[in-house]
Amino acid sequence: MIRLLAFVVGLGFLAASGCSFVNGFGTWISTETEKSIEYKYLKHAHAEEWSFSGPFGRYDNQQLQRGFRVFRDTCSGCHSLKYVAFRNLEEIDYTEAEVRAIADQWPIQVPSINPQDGAPNTRKALPSDNFPNPFPNAVAARAANNNALPPDLSLIVKAREGGADYIHALLVGYGDAPADVEVGQGLHYNPYFHGLAIAMPRPLNSDGQVTYTDGTEATVDQMARDVTAFLMWTAEPKMDTRKNVGIAVLIFLIFATILAYFAYRNVWADKKPKKKKKDEAAA
Repeated sequence: MIRLLAFVVGLGFLAASGCSFVNGFGTWISTETEKSIEYKYLKHAHAEEWSFSGPFGRYDNQQLQRGFRVFRDTCSGCHSLKYVAFRNLEEIDYTEAEVRAIADQWPIQVPSINPQDGAPNTRKALPSDNFPNPFPNAVAARAANNNALPPDLSLIVKAREGGADYIHALLVGYGDAPADVEVGQGLHYNPYFHGLAIAMPRPLNSDGQVTYTDGTEATVDQMARDVTAFLMWTAEPKMDTRKNVGIAVLIFLIFATILAYFAYRNVWADKKPKKKKKDEAAA
């Protein structure tokens, strides 16, 4: 009887192990299929030419101003710039009066406190304020964006692999999904985004979506390049200064090395011949 019971228990254990193996194998097969579809269509951003690329690259302030207009008109409704203040725009050649007007006319007011009774309140932005978040909290942001939380864009270029090239490719990469790619409800096909589906709708829909005042043609690609350059600046606003200091230091080190070499030649010039004569005498 005991042997029969042990046999039944062993048989049950073997059956459970077999079911587990079959289920696991099926899950592995489906996962590999999903991965193969993703890797089939996933694209990597191409290296673009940027004015700020390389050791001698510098920001183009006119491009940065155009990029700010793109951010203001298409991105600021969902994304914040919590590490950037309105007065920082003076660094890209906006005047103090223009910055004051931009802050005063910003559609999203700044959280404040009523000085009368201490109750929560809002007010118009000042140049000293950072760009306000378009949503009061993360819950409200998710509720308005299909449960997706729009990231802050202050450091987004540095936070994403591929940097500026990736951001530009993502903005212009929207399109129709292939027949064998399933895009969930509320998502949008983008081959540059891992998973191939992104919650953010296409932000740049057509040419001329943003009005440029410098005569530049506002194509989708141009707007994407301009806003990417602006976001590069928000992520590294002191890059020009850093490069200037680095080049000055390199020039100084080269000059100091040359002086040190000639000083070495001068100090040891009368030493080496004596040493040579001493060696000849010893021989």
